[in-house]
Amino acid sequence: MICPYCDYYETKVVDSRPTDEGQAIRRRRECTKCGKRFTTYEKIEEIPLVVVKKDGTRQSFSRSKLLNGIIRACEKRPVSIKVMEQIVDEIEKSLYNSMKKEITTKKIGEMVMNKLKNVDEVAYVRFASVYRQFKDINTFMDELKKLLDEKKY
Repeated sequence: MICPYCDYYETKVVDSRPTDEGQAIRRRRECTKCGKRFTTYEKIEEIPLVVVKKDGTRQSFSRSKLLNGIIRACEKRPVSIKVMEQIVDEIEKSLYNSMKKEITTKKIGEMVMNKLKNVDEVAYVRFASVYRQFKDINTFMDELKKLLDEKKY
């Protein structure tokens, strides 16, 4: 690590601890030449994740877009923002752990629906209606019947 004060190449780590979120390591360093101290943060390098949309276009994965979709589905429902963020955290972690560089919107949508089904059935149906683009009331009813059949078992 280069000292930001004197540009010397040798520093020593004086203190090291995880940040509050646990996503990075905070290191307190001291320059062996000038003796001044400074702080660095070490963070895991994330693999860029590309989302392949239905029309074949590609764009970077956006956590905020995913969260916004879930918030819309859960609007006026008794689902806390903490639970919604937890769903996004779990999905995001699963996507990055898959080590795939590209993921389809279909796969992400299925993951969201599986999570929402266990949290709030109305939010699940709302999300499914947009995601699956129900063409008429019959396809909507078919989805509701599936949901009711699953509840019986």
